[in-house]
Amino acid sequence: MTTYLIRRLFVIVVMAFIIAFASFILLSIAPGGPLQEIAARQSTTQRNDLDLIERTMKRYDLDIFLIPRFLRWLTGHPRGPIEIGGQQFFADLQVGCLKEGRARLVYPDGRVVELDCEKPVFLRDLAGRPVSDGILRLDFGKSTQILREQPVMRLFESRIVNTLLLMGISTFLSIAIAIPLGIVSAVKQYSRFDYTVTTLAFIGSGMPTLFMGIMGILIFAVLFKEAGLPYLPAGTAESPRDTVIPIFGTIKAGSFIDRLWHLVLPVMILTIFNLAQWSRFIRSSMLEVLRQDYVRTARAKGLIERVVIVKHAMRNALIPFVTLLAGVLPALFGGAIITESVFNYPGMGRLFVASLTAGDYNVAIGFILISTFLVLIGYLLSDVLYTVVDPRIRLS
Repeated sequence: MTTYLIRRLFVIVVMAFIIAFASFILLSIAPGGPLQEIAARQSTTQRNDLDLIERTMKRYDLDIFLIPRFLRWLTGHPRGPIEIGGQQFFADLQVGCLKEGRARLVYPDGRVVELDCEKPVFLRDLAGRPVSDGILRLDFGKSTQILREQPVMRLFESRIVNTLLLMGISTFLSIAIAIPLGIVSAVKQYSRFDYTVTTLAFIGSGMPTLFMGIMGILIFAVLFKEAGLPYLPAGTAESPRDTVIPIFGTIKAGSFIDRLWHLVLPVMILTIFNLAQWSRFIRSSMLEVLRQDYVRTARAKGLIERVVIVKHAMRNALIPFVTLLAGVLPALFGGAIITESVFNYPGMGRLFVASLTAGDYNVAIGFILISTFLVLIGYLLSDVLYTVVDPRIRLS
């Protein structure tokens, strides 16, 4: 068990590094960013401010070659020449280029070096330049567009609570309802109850969350309000002012009840979507288990049906469902992008969309890396949970 966990953790570290490097490369070559913003602004003013461009390149390390820039982003180093015993080493190592062209450098000792760069950047030039502590210390730098000069982690902290509430409540409700619904539907196969649940599940899983969200707003927020019935908020996480709801009375803005009131619609949409899929999955798994010989043997021994279902069949039927739940962990952090966008809910998913739209790549890559790490951890937890649900499986 210990050897397996160590091996899997090593694989997680390697995979996370590869994904971090690939994400950094893709976002580095993606269009947008501070230089494109300056170019767009100068195209309208017919002004070419070279000093501003150079300052911007230095500010965001755009004048540094890809590998040293990745190392600074990953670890916060190099920050200048290596100093040992008061002496500097590799100070003349070129790590970037501020301006393309040809350059001829003549050193005091008579050395002459020709470079394919008019304004090269050396390791000594990085001394004193602002740099983050690196993503290994959960420092993803600062936001460049959404909240300028604010740490990315501060942005995440302001949204993560909303996402945890939304995804945590909807996931709990989905699991709590899907398991008994799927099991009862399988036990009562081809009954009126089974046909009803199956039909509703197909409808729920077949409708996109975008459509369900819009219909939910139209019915429960707009039509209910026009009819004088208790209505639900159409979006956001809290009301800007006190709200008067028929029957329920006045709800103070920003109160706990107000935040829960705003969660009802998005939680309902996500719960319906997950519930429809998970109940069908559990039903199929339960039907397969009920046909096994050990279930027939348990019934032949004279055990009551409840014991056969709960003790013998249900536990084995939930084994495949454990693997399915591996994707829940990253969803708790990442949120539901479409649902949060429809309801204008200030969560992590909507923040990710805003970062891509605005070209705020520090925020986007931070979101991608944390989600990736949680996906890898989720699959590790699913393997461990396998041994808990199925005693026949041992990790070695």
